[in-house]
Amino acid sequence: MTNPTAAMLVIGDEILSGRTRDGNTHYLAGQLTQIGIRLMEVRVVADEAEAIIEAVNALRVRWDTVFTSGGIGPTHDDITAEAIAAAFGVGISQRADALALLQAHYDRSGLEFNEARRRMARIPDGAALIDNPVSIAPGFTIGNVHVMAGVPNIFAAMVASVLPTLTGGAPLLSQSLRVNRGEGEIAGPFGALAAEFPDLSMGSYPFTQNGAFGTNLVIRGSDPARLDAAMTKLCGLFA
Repeated sequence: MTNPTAAMLVIGDEILSGRTRDGNTHYLAGQLTQIGIRLMEVRVVADEAEAIIEAVNALRVRWDTVFTSGGIGPTHDDITAEAIAAAFGVGISQRADALALLQAHYDRSGLEFNEARRRMARIPDGAALIDNPVSIAPGFTIGNVHVMAGVPNIFAAMVASVLPTLTGGAPLLSQSLRVNRGEGEIAGPFGALAAEFPDLSMGSYPFTQNGAFGTNLVIRGSDPARLDAAMTKLCGLFA
């Protein structure tokens, strides 16, 4: 059975400007690998409605699941919720269940539940809330798109809420071999091995250490027996 697929859409001018480093994609990739979902594509777009709409609509028809991060906070540039609603052609409003969660949170905190904070209750029609145990303001799921915060610890908490609802596949395994040869030396036989095992994914990752070139050869797949067989042949090639 083919493993399910996913895509990631990172939203935010701060990522594209270099002000903020994106760690959410790296975190999500690791979590999906563990449950056998293949992260197939990642896009980064600015805080612009048209860019978000275009990317979401392209990704959601191509891959089984889409995750987004960023742009669901209380400020004027947090436009992700409206853009997602537009992508799906539905309305959006401050929803009662989201408002109730936020109202209770700010009452406990002794902080004013002002209009800016109320903006975090904007949910597209028909969407289901994603739990946020860190700061309460929810994400949401609509269709096959999961819309989450960009703050890394909140994003991770929302991912933990979503993953149990997804159908995964066989866990994606990997084995690697470090060889003290450059890619130019290993490319031919390594390519032939990849052709012999088309059901596995093989990649080469060069490095330099103490002035010498080397390559890490990585084989990935979901069938342990096939992975072992390919790895045995690989070791024989470069022993």
